[in-house]
Amino acid sequence: MTNTLATEAQHTGEDITRIGFISADSHVNEPRDLWSANLPASMRDQAMRGLASSGDGGWSLIMDGQHAFQKDMQAEEDRLAVLKPEKRLEVMRTDGVAGECIFPTIALQVWMLESPEGGRASCRIYNDYIYDQLHRHSPRFCCAGIVPTWTPEMAVAEVEHIAEIGLGAVMLPAIANPMWNHRQWSPMWDAIERTGLPVAMHQGTGHPMRAFRGPGATVANNLYIQSMAPQVATLLATSGVLADHPGIHVVLVEFNIGWMAWTNETMDNSDIAFRRYDEFVSYGGKKGQPSVYPDLEHPPSYYAKRQIHSTFAKDTVGIGNIALTGPSMLMFGNDYPHEEGTYPHSRDVVAEQARLIPDPAIARKVFRDNALEVFNFDPNEVTPLS
Repeated sequence: MTNTLATEAQHTGEDITRIGFISADSHVNEPRDLWSANLPASMRDQAMRGLASSGDGGWSLIMDGQHAFQKDMQAEEDRLAVLKPEKRLEVMRTDGVAGECIFPTIALQVWMLESPEGGRASCRIYNDYIYDQLHRHSPRFCCAGIVPTWTPEMAVAEVEHIAEIGLGAVMLPAIANPMWNHRQWSPMWDAIERTGLPVAMHQGTGHPMRAFRGPGATVANNLYIQSMAPQVATLLATSGVLADHPGIHVVLVEFNIGWMAWTNETMDNSDIAFRRYDEFVSYGGKKGQPSVYPDLEHPPSYYAKRQIHSTFAKDTVGIGNIALTGPSMLMFGNDYPHEEGTYPHSRDVVAEQARLIPDPAIARKVFRDNALEVFNFDPNEVTPLS
């Protein structure tokens, strides 16, 4: 039996690289002057202002008129090449990717802006730009529009605009104030469900990236950012947001997948303990009123497994826990063009991870079909690039 499974798994790894896997996590590099060139003069100190020379051979991100962070300079031609449809299709062909879900890079920081009006204007500029620049050029591109979340009314209006112009997903910050279980967001969730678009929440959005400083802080900060995923998934599942909106799928981008099995079990066990369900009665206790609102029909993990997904590049723990999570929660992402991504070696990475999954049908779901269905790709259009 062991040898048979090993052979089947090896075959799976090779097959997945031939069917055209999908990256549920890719990015663009926005032009330096995207916002400054399109904002009215009255808003240029309130909104995203793109990139400017830092005077030392690098660039810095300008937000609210301030330098938010700096990075070494890349050649502008190379940096902006990823905005050209023909360049992206060439990269996808090289990397084995048949379709990709595309998110911003600079604009991931938009939710840190203080000005609601500046934030709304910044989101609209990016959304209109990315549709025209990439999304409309190929059915292999699924670009997400970013939603201003300074007020629910702003969010609803932009969700409707994103759907109207034809983008493929809506993007929310992982952390909001108030958080996503608050009833003020109900109109936004209603609007998103009406569009039929998936929700993407990228790691590190809506909150500062650094919680720790000093020795070991880099690794600790990475874990801090990753820890937002189980919090968000649990709030959405236990609050009734997912139960009330069964048509909404939420993709947690770059959070990896190893946390999912533990989170599903923990939220269910905690739910039972707080609600004092029949398991408690069976030990002689008296069943009382649920202490957690709302009273869900199913355990929280039911909704998480049905509607929560997360992307990974290489996560053997998460792959090993598929029997606990089910395959539908997992999506591959190559994170192109970021340096930590798997390009140009995605074929090898996918094959390596797929070999850990004995069932070819499950491997296909993880590396292709989940993203295909959630992001509404046309299967006839995302065949392998030759």
